[in-house]
Amino acid sequence: MSGTSSNLINKAVEQLSRFPGIGQKSALRMALFLLKRPEGDTLELNNALQKMRSQIKFCNQCYNLSDSELCNVCISPSKDSSMVCIVKDFQDVIAIENTGQYHGLFHVLGGVISPVDGVGPSDIKIPELFNRIKLGEIKEAVIALSSTLEGDTTEYYIAKKLRELGVQVSTLSKGISVGGELEFADEITLARSIKNRVTIDD
Repeated sequence: MSGTSSNLINKAVEQLSRFPGIGQKSALRMALFLLKRPEGDTLELNNALQKMRSQIKFCNQCYNLSDSELCNVCISPSKDSSMVCIVKDFQDVIAIENTGQYHGLFHVLGGVISPVDGVGPSDIKIPELFNRIKLGEIKEAVIALSSTLEGDTTEYYIAKKLRELGVQVSTLSKGISVGGELEFADEITLARSIKNRVTIDD
């Protein structure tokens, strides 16, 4: 796509087109839309993005994205604190919360075990998970990792350790396709997988 008559618009289009799924044409439409809006709207958007980048932190308990020391999920009185759902990333928290079928807490690992990439259990939030479990309040752990080699390896490792700590361990039923990423599963399939989760045995 050729540039516009304005270098400033071209620069904005270049930045906007870096978003996932946004091509040059869509980026140009977005840039022109922003130009047509009142200047205050654009400044408000800019302010919101700057605050997001500078003020977002990780929850001290579950390592989800948060505005404060503890995220909204961890402090919610409607959540069942005896249950924790173990996920790879914060996108998975969003996907599972959107199903409305899970009512417990979360633990975000921030990755999966991958010996090929040099990622071991201590390189992600697995030790922090075990420390939470040892506090004694959590009775069930739902492991919700994608069905990949790395995901299955991580699931096996965590499940073995959690059973040793006396925690009931379950995983999503196999509605999620093998090799599929959790965040891209449709809400109905994901909801059924949570509702019909299965216990992991030795």
